[in-house]
Amino acid sequence: MLNPRSSLTLTAVSAGTQEAAINTYQALDQSILVSDGDYLNLDPRRENNADEMTGKEEPDVIYDNGSLASGSFNFSKLQPNQAAFLLAFGLGNCSTVAAGSGYLHTITPIDGDVDIARSNPSFTAGQRVGKTINKRRLASCFVDSLSMSFNADDWVKGSGTIKATGMHEDTVIEETVTALDNVTSITLAANGVQGATADERLDSVQVVRAVVGGGYVFANVTAVSATTPADITFDSLGGSGASVDYKVLYTPIEPGWATFPARITETPMRVSQACLHLGGAWDGSAFVGGSAVAATLQQFEYSLQNNMSIEFTFCAGGSFAGRAFRQGRSQTIKLTRNMRNMLMQRYMDSNEYFGLHLLCEGAEFDTGHKYTLELIFPRLGLLTAPISSGNKLVSEAGDLQVLEDATYGSVICRVKNLVSGYAQ
Repeated sequence: MLNPRSSLTLTAVSAGTQEAAINTYQALDQSILVSDGDYLNLDPRRENNADEMTGKEEPDVIYDNGSLASGSFNFSKLQPNQAAFLLAFGLGNCSTVAAGSGYLHTITPIDGDVDIARSNPSFTAGQRVGKTINKRRLASCFVDSLSMSFNADDWVKGSGTIKATGMHEDTVIEETVTALDNVTSITLAANGVQGATADERLDSVQVVRAVVGGGYVFANVTAVSATTPADITFDSLGGSGASVDYKVLYTPIEPGWATFPARITETPMRVSQACLHLGGAWDGSAFVGGSAVAATLQQFEYSLQNNMSIEFTFCAGGSFAGRAFRQGRSQTIKLTRNMRNMLMQRYMDSNEYFGLHLLCEGAEFDTGHKYTLELIFPRLGLLTAPISSGNKLVSEAGDLQVLEDATYGSVICRVKNLVSGYAQ
C-alpha cells in the first residue's frame, strides 16, 4: 500500500557540481536532511479565458502557461556540510584546498554572472514524496536567500529559500490504453512497472480509470505482471463490450536518477561551540584584533538576499523559465547582547566601520583539523542599536549592514569538513 508518512520523504541535491547550463540536469550526489514539510512545489502559471468573447458569461477554458518551482530547505540542527551547500550556491564562488584528510572550502560572493542565463550557479534537486508516491527531479534550482542563526544554548540553525525554473520530471506517468469495457486486463504500450515483487508492482499502479459516459469509472487493480510491457489485471467494469479509453497512472521501471545517493552525516553544531569577535580587521589571511563577545551575546543572525528573478524567455521551451537573474545582493546581520559598554552605540554615533569574525568548531576529524564554520565580515556598519530590557538585564539589538570592502569584498565563509567540493 502507498505510504504517505511525511518522515519517509527524501531530498537529494547535486551539491558538489553545479549544472553546466540552465535547465540541464546534473547528477544528484548527496541526500540532505531537511525539515519535515520542506517540499519543492511547482508554481503553476495558469489563466482562464475570461477576457475573451466565448459566447458564455463565465470562462470555459484554462490555459496552461507552464510553471516555476519554489520551496525552502530548513536545517534545525545545522551541519557544516549543509552550511557549505547553502553558502556555495547562495554566494556563488567556492574554492577548495586540502586540509589534513579533509578539505577547506572558501566561499565568497560571485563577481558578475555565471553565464548569460544565470547570475548564480544552479543545482538539480530530487524529492521522493512519502515512500512510493512519486519521485521528482527539478532542474536549475537557485538559493534565493539564506539565513544562519545562533541563539544561546541552542543548535546552530540554517535555512534557504529555493527558486527554480520549473523544468522537472516525475517517475509517475499516465498512459492511455484503448480496450473493451468488459475486459479484465490490459497491456501497457511498452513499459514495465516498477517493483521487484508482486506487491511492489501493485503499489506502482496507482489508478486505472475508464472514460465512460463523459465521466470516469475506477477499476480495482488486483495484479501487475513482471513482464515488459506489463499486463495489468483488474475486476471487470461490467460493460457491454464497447471500446473505451483506460487511463493508467503508474510508475514505470525507474531511471537511474531515481536511486537517491547516500546522505552526508556530520555532527550538528551547537552555539556553545561558536565564538564571535567584534571590531577587528581582516588582513587577507587572519582576523586581527577585535573584542570577544561571549557570555553577553544572546543572538546572532546572518541573512543573505539574492533577489533572484526567474524569467520566461525566448527559446526556453515554453513550459519553464529560461533565465535566473540576480537583481541585487544584500546581506545583513542582527546581533543581540547584554549591554555592558557603549561600544556599539559609539560605532553608530560616529558612523564607524568595523569587522566581525565568527568561528564555530566541532569535533576533530584529523590531527589539528576540526569540522568548522567560519564567517568573516571585513566591513560592517550599524543601522540601529535600540536599548531594551530582557530577563532583568539591559540589552541592545544591533542591526548591521554588510558592506563591500574594496580589497576583501563583503564576506568570506570558510567551511572545513570531509566533503571534496561544492558548486564546482
